[in-house]
Amino acid sequence: MTSNTKVSEDTSVSFTGWASSGNTTLTKFSYHPRPIGPKDVEIEISHCGICGSDIHAITGGWGELRNGPCIPGHEIVGKVTAIGKDSCHKIGDLVGVGAMVDACGECEECKSDFGQFCSKTAYTSNDTYKDGRGGNTYGGCADRIRVNSDYAFKIPSQISPAEAAPLLCAGITTYAPLKQYGAGPGKRVGVIGIGGLGHLAIQWASAMNCDEVVAISTSDNKREESKKLGATKFINSTKPEDMEAATASMDIILCTSSADDQDLSKLLALIANHGTMVLLCLPESDLKISGFSLIVRGVSIGGSMIGGRKVIQEMFEFAAEKNIRLWIEKMPMSDANAAIKHMMEGHPRYRVVMETEAAARV
Repeated sequence: MTSNTKVSEDTSVSFTGWASSGNTTLTKFSYHPRPIGPKDVEIEISHCGICGSDIHAITGGWGELRNGPCIPGHEIVGKVTAIGKDSCHKIGDLVGVGAMVDACGECEECKSDFGQFCSKTAYTSNDTYKDGRGGNTYGGCADRIRVNSDYAFKIPSQISPAEAAPLLCAGITTYAPLKQYGAGPGKRVGVIGIGGLGHLAIQWASAMNCDEVVAISTSDNKREESKKLGATKFINSTKPEDMEAATASMDIILCTSSADDQDLSKLLALIANHGTMVLLCLPESDLKISGFSLIVRGVSIGGSMIGGRKVIQEMFEFAAEKNIRLWIEKMPMSDANAAIKHMMEGHPRYRVVMETEAAARV
């Protein structure tokens, strides 16, 4: 397949990736990228993580694909191979790209480091640029990518490229709300769902010296792993005795599960008066919550999505300082379909990172 995007294209080069046309079977797809703008970088991709939102996107769970074939992947690491004249990186830099590749940089959201909520945000795949230059966005399940250099982040030398990749989505998605809602000494934090996001949320909360870090899962098979990650307590949410003992015992709960059938009203009972539950995943069906579970104890429920540029760089520095370790499984990008299948079947502990041939050169 070849892109037929009718915008300004650099026809001197073609980038090739693995694309979906609305199902879980990925096929080779080539496109001409936009010409390198003054602030842009071109990156030779060495690693790309697979996120649950990639699955939702390519299967149509969050709606039909917007622009034809979709190259998924927004946990991207690689080396800079070309730059615009005003780029903030140099050729050879090891950088990472997360779930967004552009924003206006001038609105109140951007100025407040909430660029992910900018009306001109361009997400890394299945989206269009709003900067006046036109073009669709294609993700990191590919050999190369071009993006605004402001959204390519320098990878600290203490973090391996493979482990850095999931930090660009799973990492920031869990780090940012903990910072926003004041996690630290004196706070008790719960984490619902011990997977790609949850295993990082536990580590962040532990490294932030929270008084308690509580892992919440629907089975006991991750109890010991949760303790290794830094959890001080474990709750099996299917056991009434566990739930009753933990009633009103947490100040902040991060919900990393996108299960359609979870009873959020029951889980809200775990939050202390005036506490907050933060939703980090999007089920494909509407949420059902009893108003009583919020009103009678002053409990809040909110949402959080990735993070701004400053907090992403802060997260990398914190991860390097605190030796946050990703639990990953590496697979070759040439086996992208096998990697997607492995992810959908729920086998990874806890994140799949695909490697290209360029991985041997970073």
